[in-house]
Amino acid sequence: MTFRSAFHLMCSLVMLLLLAIRINASDPDPLQDFCVADLKASTMVNGFPCKPAAEVTSDDFFFDGLSKEGNTTNMFGWSAIPANVLSFPGLNTLGISMNRVDFAPGGLNPPHSHPRATETGVVIQGKLLVGFVTTSNVFHSKVLSAGQMFVVPRGLVHFQLNVGAEKALIFTAFNSHLPGSAVASTSLFASTPSIPNQVLTKAFNVGDDIINTIKSKFLS
Repeated sequence: MTFRSAFHLMCSLVMLLLLAIRINASDPDPLQDFCVADLKASTMVNGFPCKPAAEVTSDDFFFDGLSKEGNTTNMFGWSAIPANVLSFPGLNTLGISMNRVDFAPGGLNPPHSHPRATETGVVIQGKLLVGFVTTSNVFHSKVLSAGQMFVVPRGLVHFQLNVGAEKALIFTAFNSHLPGSAVASTSLFASTPSIPNQVLTKAFNVGDDIINTIKSKFLS
């Protein structure tokens, strides 16, 4: 083998090695035990900076917000109490959060998506129809009762509807400390500023009167 051939072979092997390292790379392990969010910080880069360790207390790692029933007296008959980094700063950088979701009889958690997280949940009380739609427009759903669990893949539109005669309650968990939520109906019909009617009438193949009627339902 000539020197030139050996050199080219060595270069090829190095490139393959670097490619393999890039493909198998993952986020680094945390280099600290925790990073309690400093919600008052003026500078953020895709998240919250850490509170100085000397200012961290035991209270930063405990949250009692999910023990309180939510107020379901609204147009959809439901309430979500989030335990994410905004309400529970101790979750910062840990990639996890939860919600308590209460439903009045007939209450609906309207179709929505979480752009930054997969959701899993367990029914604590009542009977709920849980469903989601895939990017291939396939609808998956099931009626769940206490003790049963569900999962919704990240970013997919989903909902929960109380189909029982009594109140219902679920606890949901996310693999993000701030999963975000985009509610389809309010995003389309209650944005600020409003989406132009000419977009919505064409998208739904209806007239201005119907779009204006739907928008009026979301006026505060």
